[in-house]
Amino acid sequence: PRSDCVVAERLCLSDSTCNATYRILENCALAKTRLLPLDHDSRVRCLNAELDLGNSSLLHCKCHRRMKRQEHCLRVFWTVHSSMTDGYFNLETSPYENPANEEHWKTDYNKLAALVSGKNCSQLAGDATNPCLKETHVCNLSKKCVRLRTDYASTCTRAAGSEDVCDRRKCLRGLRNFFEKVPEDFTKRILFCPCQDEFCGERRRKTIVPDCSFQSNTKPSCLWLLDFCLEDPFCKSRLADFQQNCQPADTSPDGCSLHNHAACLQAYMGMIGTPMTPNYVSNSSVEVSLWCTCESSGNQKEKCDQILGMFESNKCL
Repeated sequence: PRSDCVVAERLCLSDSTCNATYRILENCALAKTRLLPLDHDSRVRCLNAELDLGNSSLLHCKCHRRMKRQEHCLRVFWTVHSSMTDGYFNLETSPYENPANEEHWKTDYNKLAALVSGKNCSQLAGDATNPCLKETHVCNLSKKCVRLRTDYASTCTRAAGSEDVCDRRKCLRGLRNFFEKVPEDFTKRILFCPCQDEFCGERRRKTIVPDCSFQSNTKPSCLWLLDFCLEDPFCKSRLADFQQNCQPADTSPDGCSLHNHAACLQAYMGMIGTPMTPNYVSNSSVEVSLWCTCESSGNQKEKCDQILGMFESNKCL
């Protein structure tokens, strides 16, 4: 059976041969993270070390989205698969276990939603025409959902010191906590609630407090945003998961290469709270984008457009 990478690493380090191979791969991954050029012999040594793992559980290990020590698990995965990030930004495979193989939480969402639906309409004005407002009320009845939602909302709107700016890093961490720790029954419905008017659309767009988590005074280059993401094992992993599960296919009737829209939406949610956090672009549509630009990208314009196009014109998503 496939093991998680934390367990696989522990088994490898207890074996002298595997341990020596793994240490070589750690040095290879470190050089790549620091953008240090490797000579031909070093590249061959790194590739051979990866091949030497053979059928080791390390080579086939995966991580779970909600596991403890997740970031450590992801670092192990990219240490073993560092050669996969050469060249163009396609990361080939996700470090995460297939969603169908992960344990799904039993939640009390349906019971709480029934309570909200049963309340007097005057108590919850606007619920009938604003599904996003209704989902917020359902969240408010769940201790974990309301606590973690309140945590990130207060962090993302709090000014830091005398400057009128939020602490973006803490805001993103709070968002990650919310989408990691609250069952998807709640988070998916809050983020993807269907809207018929702009009032509902505005609430949906502001779910992640975009003034702090999404926007900035100027739009950075999408190429810079990608480089920044690839330096962080967590962001790189979420991007790899998104690319795998939201890979568009023009020849497919549903526009999706894996034909699994639920997995794509889950992967999209996984991007929220990373440096490449996406969001809705307006109150009147379901179009999403990254906060970045491809102006002044020179001879890398095509690559930059592909990064932006993974979100802006992705039929699968």
